[in-house]
Amino acid sequence: MDTKFEKFDPAVDKKFLIALSGVIWTAVGIALCNMAVGWLMQTTSYNIPLLTAAGILLSLLIHHFGFLKLVDKNIERILSMKGKVCIFAFQPWKSYLIILIMIGMGIFLRQSSLPKPYLAVIYIGFGGAMLLSSLRYHRNFFKLMLKP
Repeated sequence: MDTKFEKFDPAVDKKFLIALSGVIWTAVGIALCNMAVGWLMQTTSYNIPLLTAAGILLSLLIHHFGFLKLVDKNIERILSMKGKVCIFAFQPWKSYLIILIMIGMGIFLRQSSLPKPYLAVIYIGFGGAMLLSSLRYHRNFFKLMLKP
């Protein structure tokens, strides 16, 4: 059914959605890690290597047991779509609610009395996991681009 509003639908190719997902996950991962490193650089604690190691371990766990399954399901969902799709479909619609909750939790934690070096562990964990998981999007995008 053609409507007057279809010309305003920001429809793109599936390859672009996968690339966009990878870029967004990479950018958010870098931003979270950047905040964490800034907090660690401001501290005079001798625990910085331990806190950093804890954050890296947390990121590996989140990446392996959480985000990889999410990314694989998302890539499969995008690839199963027919034709061009709305640019906002790079995440399922219900994920937008989860994203808003995560942003809210991040704001709450930054405003809380939790010491920033300990908060840095959480930010390194989630930021590192997002960076690692974004590689799956990038790899799939390049596979699709090289496919004849």
